[in-house]
Amino acid sequence: MTIIRRPFRYVNYNAVYWLIGINVLIFAAMRLLGEEFRYFLVTRMSMIPALVMRGWVWTFVTYMFMHGGFSHIFFNMLGLFIFGIHVERQMGSKEFLIYYFVTGALAGVFSFLVYYFTGNFGVFLMGASGALFAVELAYAIFFPDSILYIWGILPLRAPVMVLGFTALELFFSITGLNSGVAHFTHLAGFGFGWLYFKIRFGISPWRRLTGR
Repeated sequence: MTIIRRPFRYVNYNAVYWLIGINVLIFAAMRLLGEEFRYFLVTRMSMIPALVMRGWVWTFVTYMFMHGGFSHIFFNMLGLFIFGIHVERQMGSKEFLIYYFVTGALAGVFSFLVYYFTGNFGVFLMGASGALFAVELAYAIFFPDSILYIWGILPLRAPVMVLGFTALELFFSITGLNSGVAHFTHLAGFGFGWLYFKIRFGISPWRRLTGR
């Protein structure tokens, strides 16, 4: 067994709850501690290409803890709660945290490169969505027969939902519709999650998702 595929000793210390708690605390601080403090957090924790070029590389991680509004953090944390708990129980907390931060950080790096080569140096990238897309992919790989209800009405198998959402993100990225959302960050999170399973676990996500 190569070192890259050596498993960690299984432990589960409910890291998902800690991630949600930290996100909520930062969001609450932004709202409650005044405009100056909010500006301080936003400029130092969001991924801003112009500042990354000056060496602010830590923002490839910290941007995942920043959210622009209530609906932004609510739906991200709801998704992390619904899918992350099951994925963490399956992986163990150590593996889950590495997976979460590696996919989220690489999605941030990918986004920086997109912004850099398109000349968008002043963009503020924030939100856990890149890592969340990777978590949703992991859920569908681990639980391919799970049934999820979209809007509480439409039943879909987890792989159908994840592949469907990814196809929508690709469509929005190509067409430029819904341009206020960093769709390519979501796609990057999905893509790096896919590679993580191939490299780290030797698992073919396509076979797990399609049953072929």
